[in-house]
Amino acid sequence: MKQTRGGVTAAKGFLASGVHVGIRKNKEKKDLALIWSEAPCAAAAVYTTNRVKGQPLIVTQEHLADGRAQAIIVNSGNANTCTGDEGVKNARLMTEYVAKHMPVKAEDVIVASTGVIGQQLDVSVIEAGMPELVKGLSKGGSIDAREAIMTTDTMKKEIAVVEEIGGVPVTIGAIAKGSGMIHPNMATMLGFITTDCAISPEMLNKALKDVVRVSFNRVSVDGDTSTNDMVSIMANGMAGNPYIEKEDSNYSEFRDALEFVCVEIAKMIARDGEGATRLIECTVSGAVSEDQAEALAKGIITSSLVKTAMFGADANWGRILCAMGYTRSDFDPDKVDVCFESPRGYIEVCKAGVPLNFSEERAKKILNNQEVEIIVDLHAGDAEVTAWGCDLSYEYVRINGDYRT
Repeated sequence: MKQTRGGVTAAKGFLASGVHVGIRKNKEKKDLALIWSEAPCAAAAVYTTNRVKGQPLIVTQEHLADGRAQAIIVNSGNANTCTGDEGVKNARLMTEYVAKHMPVKAEDVIVASTGVIGQQLDVSVIEAGMPELVKGLSKGGSIDAREAIMTTDTMKKEIAVVEEIGGVPVTIGAIAKGSGMIHPNMATMLGFITTDCAISPEMLNKALKDVVRVSFNRVSVDGDTSTNDMVSIMANGMAGNPYIEKEDSNYSEFRDALEFVCVEIAKMIARDGEGATRLIECTVSGAVSEDQAEALAKGIITSSLVKTAMFGADANWGRILCAMGYTRSDFDPDKVDVCFESPRGYIEVCKAGVPLNFSEERAKKILNNQEVEIIVDLHAGDAEVTAWGCDLSYEYVRINGDYRT
């Protein structure tokens, strides 16, 4: 497998665009994106577990019931959530606008929105902007599309890889947005994945659900699970690889490549957490099961006290054991080892649940880095899980204190 350029337009047959139509007040910020496949696609999506779901998710779930799609339209600046029947109507209108300007049925269009909750979306500006949006479709359009879906994001979230499947090069590309309201169980974000792999809707759906569990669902920025989370994937089969319709070696190769893409995007989201200064990677090993390791790793990265300690480069490992303890996971605190690692070094701070004599100055130097690893060993089994988060800074409060206004 090798990385390549192009994001969601890297795979054969995909085009994208992004424009400003007036949903956002700042004319310098794009707010409407379109992703298009020249051929019909197998398609699948995974959605937020929040009981309050954005109106676009309701429409997308209906449209993907047959496992097929050909286009994605998404706006930023307004989440179209808690907007009732009018919001559902507006989400449907967005798909109809695509069908009016492109050779596709509205039922084959995925729709998504992100932004402020509880405000009706003015779809008239979307309708007016469709000619420009469609005209802008291009192989280089992934750049504009990724910009159009950003809200408080400060960095691009885009990746593409090429993997040989059955001796044929297959490309998978992705863009995503996510910076705040990020928490495990569908990670509070929007992700759009495209591939030219030939694969059945059933196998595509299985692969997506499998990899989301070990990537996006192991990310947390602030503990808030959003209403509009969605990761979707479209596969148009234009690579010409042997058709994947069962769990064989070709499926495994595709799944592994998809997992790599999703893990890398998940890490980008954690790194770009609102106000964040550090990416935190937490690995819990020596667990009796994957579920136990995952619960503990998530508990650590979501702890506000752990996150603030990382912001201050403070090796306060007691907060880590505290966070583990209230996950209600059954482990023996008297067997736990804790270490910190970064490109600046490695240091052990806790052995068998008790403190080690270590240099606070050296620990601070190690933790004062843009990427920090928390390593926990339970000494109880063979299972291991990694989760990703970020520190909690003063800037997070500033950003969210006036988000709507």
